[in-house]
Amino acid sequence: MQQLREPFKEGNRNILYYTISIILGTVALSYGSVPMYKMICQTTGWGGQPIKSSGHASLTSDPSVRLTPVETSRRLRITFNGSVSDVLPWKFTPQQREVRVLPGETALAFYTATNQSPTDDIIGVATYSVTPGQVAPYFSKIQCFCFEEQRLNKGETVDMPVFFYIDPEFLRDPNMKGIDTITLSYTFFKARYDKNGHLKV
Repeated sequence: MQQLREPFKEGNRNILYYTISIILGTVALSYGSVPMYKMICQTTGWGGQPIKSSGHASLTSDPSVRLTPVETSRRLRITFNGSVSDVLPWKFTPQQREVRVLPGETALAFYTATNQSPTDDIIGVATYSVTPGQVAPYFSKIQCFCFEEQRLNKGETVDMPVFFYIDPEFLRDPNMKGIDTITLSYTFFKARYDKNGHLKV
């Protein structure tokens, strides 16, 4: 009887280890550091971060050329989303539902954040994403509030600008054919710090 139970004990032990590994991996990904997230985005273009890699020279050419609106192009519809994590008592919303831009044309959008805590000043940090994901390398932000600490006093409301453009190279990419709507989404998290005082989410 004891010999029959041994394989079941071993199987249960393996399932336990597997479950713990999944839980730890999920927690690590959910609370990964902002600097690591930013570095990955800058290297790959994932999440809409402008690519910094030297392998993407066509996307990092003379800015004056890239900032010339392509008048012959269709206008692209840019929509906006805003959310906050469950533990952050802020209200965070875009001030506009959408804007329509030509590739190469700069646009300015605003989000509004309010610290709804009646007692605490709170520091938040935003991450963002661009959908559809394949548009990310072409969505270039000249100025934005992502990855930077934003301190709001109790009850304070602030406007946060996003100054951006769609790189004209978007029009040359066959994978962009049929894409007319792009969504920019921001999520704010409560800033946390490790024992060395480095920012993490």
